[in-house]
Amino acid sequence: MPRRTTRVRATSLATVLVAAVLAVGACDDGGSGDGAKAGPDKELTVVAPGKPGEPARTLTAEDAAKAAGDDTPNSADFRYARMMIAHHEQALVLTSLVPGRAASPSVERLAERISGGQKPEIGAMEGWLKNNGGEGRAETHDHSTMPGMATEAQLDRLRAARGKAFDQLFLELMITHHQGAVTMAAEALADGNNVLVEEMANDVMAQQTVEIDRMRGLMS
Repeated sequence: MPRRTTRVRATSLATVLVAAVLAVGACDDGGSGDGAKAGPDKELTVVAPGKPGEPARTLTAEDAAKAAGDDTPNSADFRYARMMIAHHEQALVLTSLVPGRAASPSVERLAERISGGQKPEIGAMEGWLKNNGGEGRAETHDHSTMPGMATEAQLDRLRAARGKAFDQLFLELMITHHQGAVTMAAEALADGNNVLVEEMANDVMAQQTVEIDRMRGLMS
């Protein structure tokens, strides 16, 4: 299973900053064997790790502290929350078709777990949007182009299927749907800035990766 992805920029900055401040404190207290001290002519700098594929940056202590503590939502955070709500809502449509159509009790239990997990996630993302002023903003993204979304034709095929044929098609569509959610979560982790969105994206990646493996095991 892929390792759980976490954005480390802010926490790394904070850790490095604390270490640098402690080091300066040790010098001021005579902790250095050669009596070196951080004087007014020596400005404390912090090497901040860059994002994957980007070089590290050298920041002043003040700039590092600001960067470590700033998790103001950006456009990627808002885009992720709005798109994932719509993505989860389609997952609930898919799982709602299982009762009375599926042949496998395992598929029925899986659908219940998916539904039970994604309903509260929708609520959490709606709450985040409301708390951050994103509620009611116009959304121009075409939901049909989101990764993993089933087409209306595929949904019609699923509605018409029964028994083992339903199970197979449901698993195929839901695996693709989950893979799309993992892709969206990875994009949010790479481009977003808000800690709560990061946590929600990590949860989606971890939970849906496990469920993908489980669904693959149920495929005939």
